[in-house]
Amino acid sequence: MQTAPSEGRGFRVPSWLLRFRRRFINLCRSFLPLPRSSAARNSRMDLRELIASQTDVALSLSKQVLLTTEAKNSNAVLSPVSIDVVLSLIAAGSKGPTQDQLLSYLKTKSVEHLNAFSSELVSVVFSDGSGAGGPNLAFANGVWVDKSISLRPFFEHVVDNVYKAASDQVDFQTKAAEVAKGVNAWAEKQTKGVIKEVLPSGAVDNTTRLVFANALYFKGAWNDKFDASATKDHDFHLLSGSSIKVPFMTSKKKQFVSQFDGFKVLSLPYKQGEDKRRFSMYFFLPDSKDGLPALKQGEEDKPGFSMHIFLPDSQHGLPALVERAGSEPGFSSRHIPRRRELVGEFRIPRFKLSFGFDAWNTLKGLGLVLPFSNEAELNEMVDSSVVGSSTLSLSSLFHKSVVEVNEEGTEAAATSVGVICSRSLPERIDFVADHPFMFLITEGLTGRVLFSGHVTTGKVAFSNTHRATFFRSVT
Repeated sequence: MQTAPSEGRGFRVPSWLLRFRRRFINLCRSFLPLPRSSAARNSRMDLRELIASQTDVALSLSKQVLLTTEAKNSNAVLSPVSIDVVLSLIAAGSKGPTQDQLLSYLKTKSVEHLNAFSSELVSVVFSDGSGAGGPNLAFANGVWVDKSISLRPFFEHVVDNVYKAASDQVDFQTKAAEVAKGVNAWAEKQTKGVIKEVLPSGAVDNTTRLVFANALYFKGAWNDKFDASATKDHDFHLLSGSSIKVPFMTSKKKQFVSQFDGFKVLSLPYKQGEDKRRFSMYFFLPDSKDGLPALKQGEEDKPGFSMHIFLPDSQHGLPALVERAGSEPGFSSRHIPRRRELVGEFRIPRFKLSFGFDAWNTLKGLGLVLPFSNEAELNEMVDSSVVGSSTLSLSSLFHKSVVEVNEEGTEAAATSVGVICSRSLPERIDFVADHPFMFLITEGLTGRVLFSGHVTTGKVAFSNTHRATFFRSVT
């Protein structure tokens, strides 16, 4: 890899990152004019801060999804960058407290900074490297606009020139289901058939006015492929305490592996060819089999792409590992193997999994509330004379990811779709019966109460005659 000297104690920065920095500085100057000397002094710090802050956002979102949603007790994969791109595009068309909240979540100073950084991601970081012998990478954005409205010129410029999004004028009001099929077909095409459907039935209707989508596809071959004939079934220990047989890949070659306090880290590099970017897959393995959640609390990105998989040595170590990786700033940069080491017993599971969810509740848990509410200020992105007094709100943000890891390498894809509606959204009411409650059983026509009672303990006990013994029932 070509490198160039940089400030510091002999540390050498990849030449592609220097080019990335120069292009980013020029974009920033076009938005925020600064004296050349000032820009030169601050460019290095600004770029590193932007990359680090975006990684913090990714890890915070990952922790929230993996520890607090249905993913907690199941296999899961997500692409934080795909979700963030959709939110960044929406932020560019927002104003007031809504925009402030989006920028705060995305950890950026202004929309101008966000646009400059996003432009670099689209044109440099997410460009395909297969022609140079590197990973096959595809990255696309799309916008669907109802024919009754039009984008404001400034926002249309951002859509076209910053995010390079393909725009389509559609009819949500009479052909919503047909448009949804079109969005799903777009996602399938952009992910090379890996993701078939990201918008579920009924996700868009006649109140939908805009849809923003991102699609990401990655396929990389291992620099050192595994011998498929050596793959054998072994026990995989579950959080429940039981185990199942799964196929494990193995190798006797030296590996990029390091031992830390409570966990190990393995790095598997992808074939690079002439591509100057660096792609690797990182396995984070807690020493305790139940230690994963604590490890997942904080990572900082490094130049290039990495896929982080947290795999505890201990059967119950996952939650602790996730918590740690998502909470400690700079976690990954401090725990990346730097050299190859001899390995003894060496096995990696072969797997394929997919996961999809509506991210609105997850984002709400991270403080991003206004874009989904009746107080959302998203009308800046469209001609207000057409929308009138209606309020545009983000009704849902659907996400789906798929990943497959085998002896040849890794194939992964993700799609995120934000649905913008013009209506007063009903307030969502949480109902969690996790404390004592009263109940009634009634006949609906007359309102006659057949049974009433209360539950004061969540522990259900049954007698031999199968009658509940933990509450009173009175007619």
